[in-house]
Amino acid sequence: MTSKRVAVIGASGYGGLQTLRLLHQHPGLEVTFLGGERSSGKRWSSLVPFLPLAGDPVVQSPDPAAIAEQADFAVLSLPNGLAAQLVPALLERGVRVVDLSADYRYRSLEDWKQVYVQEAQEVNRSDSHLCQSAVYGLPEWEAERIREARLVAAPGCFPTASLLGLLPFLKQGLIDTSGIVIDAKTGTSGGGRAAKENLLLAEASEAVAPYGVVGHRHTSEIEQAASQAAGQPIQLQFTPHLMPMVRGLLATVYCRLRDPGLRSEDCRTLLEAAYRHAPCVDVLPVGTYPSTKWVRQTNRALLSVQVDPRTGQLIVMAAIDNLVKGQAGQGVQCLNLMAGLDATTGLPLLPFYP
Repeated sequence: MTSKRVAVIGASGYGGLQTLRLLHQHPGLEVTFLGGERSSGKRWSSLVPFLPLAGDPVVQSPDPAAIAEQADFAVLSLPNGLAAQLVPALLERGVRVVDLSADYRYRSLEDWKQVYVQEAQEVNRSDSHLCQSAVYGLPEWEAERIREARLVAAPGCFPTASLLGLLPFLKQGLIDTSGIVIDAKTGTSGGGRAAKENLLLAEASEAVAPYGVVGHRHTSEIEQAASQAAGQPIQLQFTPHLMPMVRGLLATVYCRLRDPGLRSEDCRTLLEAAYRHAPCVDVLPVGTYPSTKWVRQTNRALLSVQVDPRTGQLIVMAAIDNLVKGQAGQGVQCLNLMAGLDATTGLPLLPFYP
């Protein structure tokens, strides 16, 4: 089998590093281009000595023409707003793109500008047609479209966990579309590799802290996908929390069942049916609740469900690794589909425990 050539842009950030690690011994995808602006001209070994790459390549400026000469696919792990400066030129040159940022997650460019206000002020975008044509890269729900896509927008880590638990029930019309609450907790690596005061060990250790309580960017992303599944506009409450751990994400979704007679086992059966062909999603037995450590450094999502007969509330729990299934692993899962490979090729599904 001839390997497909892949460029990784933003290679030294957390998303880029995870992508390179997953592609390191991938049987069907080969990294042929490393791109970065601040790291341009530097040997890889001088930047990341703990992850050696064959030939110790030099990081190059992400010029679309150079990328197109050396790669069939490009994974963009760049700050919001920057991917959109590269994507149109890459697509024009026939390079298929997986974007790990939020630049193409919204169907409307105007919606993106309203959510990413600062980024919209710093960059000039006129690619609304690409926002409309980009495929939302949640493989469990969009696999067929991803296979044929030129541009895939990989979901954020919070939307991934939240939507995997929520979408099956919205699709079947089993829950009220009002009053949905998502409580989510993540490790500090979700904040990226750049220095931030709130992510310092002295600040984050031995503490649990909510942030973005009103208007967090991922709220509208979750609402967009939820509304599409439900066939009507949905507003929900989403609150993230920062946990004193490096990686991992747990989302707990609360919503009200329309049929008070449904039991936990009924809801578990629905989840199992929804994901029966999804090799990266496992549904736990009722009464077994997911731990982030069970999915650490894997591309698995663990789901569990419970119904409270006293309140009529459905409680859906989802655990993922925020850097793998919530970012780079999901990107590679999309690449696999685009390259005609099995979705799980090269992806770890079992954790090292503890």
